[in-house]
Amino acid sequence: MPAPNRAMWGQKNNRKLIIGIFGFCLGLFGILCGMFWVDLFNWIMKKEMALAPDTRVYDNWKSPPLDLNLDIYLFNWTNPEDFGNLSTKPILEQVGPYRFNERPDKVDINWHPDNASVTYRRRSYFYFDAEGSNGSLDDEIITLNAVALSAAATGKHWPAVKKAMIDVGLKMYGAEMSVQKTIDELLFTGYRDSMIDVAIAMPIFGDEVKVPFDKFGWFYTRNGSADLTGVFNVFTGVDDLAKLGQMHSWNYQENTGFFESYCGMTNGSAGEFQPQHLKPGDSVGLFTPDMCRTVPLDYVETVDVEGLEGLKFSGGPRSVDNGTLYPENLCYCGGQCVPSGVMNISACRFGSPVFMSYPHFFNGDQYFVDQVEGLEPKQEDHEFYMVVEPSTGIPLEVAARFQVNMLVEPIDGISLYTDIPKIFFPLIWFEQKVRITPEMADQLKVLPIVLLSGQIFAGVCLAVGLILLFWAPVQNMLSRCRSRRYDLKTQTKSNGQYKSRSQFSSAEELKSKASTLVCEKSAKGSPDSSPLLEKSRKPAIIKSQTGESVATASTALSDNKHD
Repeated sequence: MPAPNRAMWGQKNNRKLIIGIFGFCLGLFGILCGMFWVDLFNWIMKKEMALAPDTRVYDNWKSPPLDLNLDIYLFNWTNPEDFGNLSTKPILEQVGPYRFNERPDKVDINWHPDNASVTYRRRSYFYFDAEGSNGSLDDEIITLNAVALSAAATGKHWPAVKKAMIDVGLKMYGAEMSVQKTIDELLFTGYRDSMIDVAIAMPIFGDEVKVPFDKFGWFYTRNGSADLTGVFNVFTGVDDLAKLGQMHSWNYQENTGFFESYCGMTNGSAGEFQPQHLKPGDSVGLFTPDMCRTVPLDYVETVDVEGLEGLKFSGGPRSVDNGTLYPENLCYCGGQCVPSGVMNISACRFGSPVFMSYPHFFNGDQYFVDQVEGLEPKQEDHEFYMVVEPSTGIPLEVAARFQVNMLVEPIDGISLYTDIPKIFFPLIWFEQKVRITPEMADQLKVLPIVLLSGQIFAGVCLAVGLILLFWAPVQNMLSRCRSRRYDLKTQTKSNGQYKSRSQFSSAEELKSKASTLVCEKSAKGSPDSSPLLEKSRKPAIIKSQTGESVATASTALSDNKHD
């Protein structure tokens, strides 16, 4: 092979080798990227979503940037004078909402790397929103006397002598079944009561009576306080992102002590995060310090929130049952096993007969609704639900709605509470509804796109790598196929007419074949050939590649012209 051809052949082979190696590397990269892209994505997510002072979610967790509103509704008792008449139900009139803008924050933050958790307290400031409210804080309503009822219920099982002291105190200070107060007094400002003052000044009952406040108000001391809701300890997700935001302990205890068995366990979410990779049919739990327990929420449907697909978890009958419908909830009875629909939190509220429910006893037994007039449960207004983005566990929309009820029942030895019906009396309910902003939704929309883009990129790399890897072998195979077809074609022609020059074994064979061809051609003749013309042709010399004479032929030269 000549030197230039050999050099060109070497360059082509080197180029094919380089292309093959590059294709192999690219294909291998595509395979590895496809295998580990999800793990890489989850690793990045873990670094960005785990709670730490330098992560992206920290600021949003510490001080949520969303507009939080607390809407409060109260029930005005329009016929308190008829309460002793067993033939007449209490008639309630809902008033409100009285809206307050909430500015939450987390304080006293301490990190615990040993178990990947963080301890903190919650503090919120509330500002009255007159424009968003239906009424003024100066509005007056008639409601149940919660102070007198709490005092009577505390001594329900006491000896007759101690119980008589409570009865005397109620009579001395003129306690009645109802009180008339302003909305401001009933909510954040609070109001003084003689029974509270006496209990504080004369602790004659010792540790059996705990008086936590000097005034009564449903949200008294909550505004600006970091002590009322206790100390939270939640997992940061640094070691396991699936535990992000899940409760580890409350007030330094893993069991609240207010309920028996597993019902007292401190578990579920603190509210900001839910478990990741949720799917339809799952359930989530929400720990509520005001009730000292976890409220389960069950999946109901898949909905769209700001263009994001979310799983909706709702507080169904299971979350407000105490063993009537779901035997596993029997430990929530707390000594008062009543029909499904209310949660007994008396132990959590200093012994006061407080029972929580959903507004208007939604998802509760009809027994509670029929006890009073003026209630109308509606799903769109009274459902407790949470919509969660399934892959990240971030809540997209939350409507937290609870109603406070107090159990009014006959108490022997206390005249104010004799000959009265047993009623779970609705007093107040509140709603805190929040929805993710479009800007935050756009950030969440990027996550699945990034995950899908990585998988598509891996597939493209694999496809291109395979093409480059097999390009040289395919080219060689096609070249051999073309060469073989050419050889077959020339072999077929040589069988019928001639052989190619490369098919002759020697120069002698080539000379012989050339002579034969010339003879054959002369024998056939041309259209105007004749014996006379053949004689006058000059010989033509055919030489082989070696320069030797191969054959001669006569060239017809016409010397005479025919007339």
